[in-house]
Amino acid sequence: MLKCGITGATGVLGRRIIKKLPYKFLIFKEKIENYKKVKKWVNLNKFDIVLHLAAIVPTNKVNKNYKKAKSVNIYGTKNLVKAILETSNPPKWFFYASTSHVYPSTFKKKKFSEKDKVKPYSQYGKTKLGGEKIVEKNFKNKKINFCIGRIFSFTDKNQKIPFVIPGLISKIQYTKQKQLRLSNLNHYRDFLSTEDIALAIKILGKHCKKGTYNIGSGKEINLKNIAKIIAKKYKKKISFEKDNKPTFLISNSSKLKRLGWKPKKFKNSINYFYSNA
Repeated sequence: MLKCGITGATGVLGRRIIKKLPYKFLIFKEKIENYKKVKKWVNLNKFDIVLHLAAIVPTNKVNKNYKKAKSVNIYGTKNLVKAILETSNPPKWFFYASTSHVYPSTFKKKKFSEKDKVKPYSQYGKTKLGGEKIVEKNFKNKKINFCIGRIFSFTDKNQKIPFVIPGLISKIQYTKQKQLRLSNLNHYRDFLSTEDIALAIKILGKHCKKGTYNIGSGKEINLKNIAKIIAKKYKKKISFEKDNKPTFLISNSSKLKRLGWKPKKFKNSINYFYSNA
């Protein structure tokens, strides 16, 4: 069984990966900003692979304390990369969990590929792109196979507010209004379940793939439609404020799909997102 070092194991995605993937997980339980702790963890364990998921993700938290987000998302990544380069037993494969936020959100219906220019549309995206650059710059000419996974939107039963779907569920399920009026939902996004993402990482690791891979369904869904699905489930009436032009952030994941990865197809039910709970 492969020995897998993992950071960010307590997050929604980390917990799903530990539950689904057949590795012996060695969990980093300290603060990623503490280089001494990171170095000690790396040196004490002979990892076959490392999955680096640790990050401050919610955009509102990143915006509220950008300095802290940079410390975790950028300098924490730098600490881990440095510790791996200095160890006498480096892993054979390193996975960095990045985000679709490194791409610009666009008013045009477009699927972003790994070859498209990056231009982060959020502060969170800026921090993750900073991490990407550290990984690529330091591992590019080394024997370590590194993989950057740009993960598009996802949800999970264990995901909490302020993420989009949990937020909508809470707002719709517990409203006491006869008709709830929603706004700022005219956006098309590319959703996966966390089980889809875990499978993608498993396939990438099996082939020790190097470089950047989009992890997204390639299918757009309007957030208004998700709200309608939730409203139907809880038998609530909703309407929408007049919105501006729609925005799009959709993946071209053909590179990943050529490896045999196939995400679940969206069904007209909120249970699609939570079927892997």
